[in-house]
Amino acid sequence: MREQFERLLTELQKEGALTFEKGKALSSCSTFHIGGPVAYAVYPKTPDAFIAAYCAAKDEGLDVRALGNASNILFPDEGFEGAILFTTAMCGASFDGCRAEVSSGESVTALAVKAQKKGLAGLEFYYGIPGSVGGAVYMNAGAYEHSTGEVLTQSLCWFPQTGETRVLQNPEHRFDYRHSVYMENGGIVLKATYWLFEDLPAAIRARMDDYMERRVSKQPLELPSAGSVFKRYPGYFTGKLIEEAGLKGYTVGGAQVSTKHAGFIVNIGGATAKDVKELVSYIQDRIYEINGIRIERELIYF
Repeated sequence: MREQFERLLTELQKEGALTFEKGKALSSCSTFHIGGPVAYAVYPKTPDAFIAAYCAAKDEGLDVRALGNASNILFPDEGFEGAILFTTAMCGASFDGCRAEVSSGESVTALAVKAQKKGLAGLEFYYGIPGSVGGAVYMNAGAYEHSTGEVLTQSLCWFPQTGETRVLQNPEHRFDYRHSVYMENGGIVLKATYWLFEDLPAAIRARMDDYMERRVSKQPLELPSAGSVFKRYPGYFTGKLIEEAGLKGYTVGGAQVSTKHAGFIVNIGGATAKDVKELVSYIQDRIYEINGIRIERELIYF
């Protein structure tokens, strides 16, 4: 049933258009270091190869998903009996004045560095975020009171349902806090275009370094995690709510509420997806009992 799909992958790999692995541990694909094996982990290098592999998987009846760096994903312990197309090999950025056109798999941290070296500001808040451009557009990623929607002008979107490829202008993204239209329309980000502004490279670098120092001092970067687990609840700092509930250091199996920043759940060794989900539910229930509010997950369950 999968012969044609594997044949296509092999042909595209010989052409240098992609690479793939069978039975790859998803724990090695996740910043959380959690997850069982995936039947096919595919790494297209171009949009054409991505679309060809995606369509071939669908034609074979395989469940197929598209992901970037999986930096806010919790993979299942049992793995995934389908194909995951990781966009991380679809990288690169071109600059024309203040305009930056970027492939969806480009690291947002790498993009911030490239822009800084060209004297282009506006992406400093990306520095240190472990995600990809596609993921950043998908969830309107942000930090330090800035977000993707402020600097994105358009994105190139492919719709698997219809095979249509089209450009979405900024207003069409319907950006909101940790939200974009991509969460609703089933589209996949292939490219993104940003409009930046000129500044002295040294000044840009100073802001980037300041953000990084804040991350290092406040976030548990020394342990595997998927970043901030919960969205901000209006009028509250979620990490502070969790800390005030006495949950810093609370542990389920190998998953622990970080002792450094209560908004993070860290893998202290051998954590499973089941551990994380139990801990997430416990935190939500305790915050509801104490404060009467239901905090919402930012972490995505695959």
